[in-house]
Amino acid sequence: MKRLFFLLSFLQCSLFGLQAQTELSDYHPGMTAEGAVYFLPKTAIRVSVLVEKKVYTPGDFSNYAMRYLRLRDVAQEPSTTYRVVGIQQTAVGVADTSKAYAVKFNAKTVAANLALSDDGCLLAINAQASKTKQPTPFRAAPKQKVLNPRSFMNEEILAAGSTAKMAELTANEIYDLRENRNLLIKGQADFMPNDAAQMKMMLDRLEQQELAMRTLFTGTTVTDTTETVITVVPGDSQRQVLFRISQRLGIVDDDDLSGVPYYINVENLNILPPVAEDPTGKSKKKQPEAGIYVNVAGRMRSTITQQDDTMLSVEEFPAGQFGHVELLSGELFNKRYTTHLWLNPVTGAVERLEGEQPK
Repeated sequence: MKRLFFLLSFLQCSLFGLQAQTELSDYHPGMTAEGAVYFLPKTAIRVSVLVEKKVYTPGDFSNYAMRYLRLRDVAQEPSTTYRVVGIQQTAVGVADTSKAYAVKFNAKTVAANLALSDDGCLLAINAQASKTKQPTPFRAAPKQKVLNPRSFMNEEILAAGSTAKMAELTANEIYDLRENRNLLIKGQADFMPNDAAQMKMMLDRLEQQELAMRTLFTGTTVTDTTETVITVVPGDSQRQVLFRISQRLGIVDDDDLSGVPYYINVENLNILPPVAEDPTGKSKKKQPEAGIYVNVAGRMRSTITQQDDTMLSVEEFPAGQFGHVELLSGELFNKRYTTHLWLNPVTGAVERLEGEQPK
């Protein structure tokens, strides 16, 4: 074990002494005092799915809705339903483990101040990394307070000896509320308000009472909207199942056939020609060059469709994995002048490059 450790240390020191400029090579991720290893990112798609959940609870007098209020098709059983109400796509960067490079720090280079993301992607050199704009999380609207209809029942309704009698008296109370509201609007009420503000307050109060008491017949529906985030890293596959949603169960597993499928299809909009082969038929392994490798991003189009191919969302994004890698010469980072480099955290492309001459 000691011999193996000595051999590894010797090889590491030998590799770091090969070149005087910044050196790069494929390497496993990690940070050392002598250098750093960084990834270039590939572009993933963050899909935000808003799902609305409705919970229906039948009213105490739902059996009498048709008899007393002439309300048809009032459900008698509780139910819970789900549906998609919104889909939004945004591009995010994730580490591309196939693009890992090692950088050596030494006295003849100023490329020693590297800013890396949490997953090891290069963000900046000799500069403070730009703040990545995070997608705004979904915030559901505050729920409205549900009024208790029994708080509006008078003594006669509460003292009724049967549910049918309570339903009849409640329906009569609803008709009285409607009549009082009409009298207020016509200006024929016994106690008319003094101004428009008081009139509005009285009308709103009457409407609240009627709506609350109507729920005893129509039932109540509580709506809640939640956000589900799905991250997709585009590859060669097309029209893949993004998620499935069941009307009764909500979002289910991709292989659960009880849910209706939603698909995502990603197209490469920058298809580059294949690299020309060596006419001699011999391929030589290219040695790592001195400098900083960056992405030249391509573009992609992401389309989300329903089962019947109805388009729900179409977006185009720059994509690091659909472009190619370029080398920034290590001469940019020598002691003659200081270079500041900023990379796009989503694509790995050069966002800004500045150089300054030493005084």
